[in-house]
Amino acid sequence: MKLLYISNARLPTERAYGLQIMKTCEALAEAGVDLELVIPLRINHLAADPFAYYGIRPSFKVATLEAPDFVRSGPLGFLVSALWFSEKVRWLPAFRGADVIYSRDALVLAQYLLLGKRLVFEAHARPSFVSKIVARRALRTVVISEGLRTAYAAAGVAPERIVVAPDAVDERLFDGVPDRAAARGALGFPRDKRIVLYAGHLYPRKGAAALAEAAALVPDALFIFLGGTPEDIEAFGGKWGSRVNVRIIGHVPHEGVPVYLRAADILVLPNSGKDEDSTRFTSPMKLFEYIASGTPIVASDLPSIREVLAGDSAYLVPPDDPEALAAGIRDALADSQAARDKSVKALSLAASHTWAARARRIIAALKDKDP
Repeated sequence: MKLLYISNARLPTERAYGLQIMKTCEALAEAGVDLELVIPLRINHLAADPFAYYGIRPSFKVATLEAPDFVRSGPLGFLVSALWFSEKVRWLPAFRGADVIYSRDALVLAQYLLLGKRLVFEAHARPSFVSKIVARRALRTVVISEGLRTAYAAAGVAPERIVVAPDAVDERLFDGVPDRAAARGALGFPRDKRIVLYAGHLYPRKGAAALAEAAALVPDALFIFLGGTPEDIEAFGGKWGSRVNVRIIGHVPHEGVPVYLRAADILVLPNSGKDEDSTRFTSPMKLFEYIASGTPIVASDLPSIREVLAGDSAYLVPPDDPEALAAGIRDALADSQAARDKSVKALSLAASHTWAARARRIIAALKDKDP
């Protein structure tokens, strides 16, 4: 199978979509798909090669296509850039020779609807006007949650054309990562403190502010925030950074994240319940990295999270409630045996949520007879 993955996105990027795209391509290629990824040439302060930046083996080709970069000019600039880029892609030999055209970008795929190509749309957010049209016409729509399956089926997409493939984790992610004591020594973290860690962005829907508020209610633990854009880190640090038990690390390349996860006593996923994507549709990659770390998890009790975790594998607490979040963290810190039992149960889930397993699910759906 020759598959052309088209992404109208800046790569590499500190945002999660970059890792998700590269891991998806790597897993599909390692499963035997002849894959090429096409991306636009964009202004990028991250100069590293995408393979090196994400620690991805070069099992597929990445082609960079020159196209106008008007993304910083607002919605109209983004639209012009997307349309220009996708039009240039259709003239590539790889486009003409591909068995499957695959993308997360509905706007890109919309330009190919009348070309008779086998299109696969991977949906990561609630259906939009354009994504509904694309999903109805696509060979398959890959969704990352059951919530999205329901939403796209309600939008008129034939259920047999929808493939549920949540995000995942690399089963090799923690190979060679030291134990908790050694990880703390390597990072310069205190050995005599309980450490509560959040890895991810600092957007409101991620719930990081609720965790920062909860930190005041658990003063004997050190709360570490890992990730965020420079602008968000500055704003978040201005509000919470002066607290004695809050430490804001900022963005760390993905290959450096596992040692931080291993160094923590508790990992927190405090997603907000005020955002529909967070509540119903998301499939956070860090959730799967959390479960693969073997570290106890405290998470918001949301339908999107319950697709993976239950009360026997994590401490689930009401979202957007710092007091409830603090109570969950205190419970996890106080009862070490219960916390270990939950982390062992969570770890057992990791084998079914690898990128390799996800790729096999997608490939099997593409090889099925067209519905």
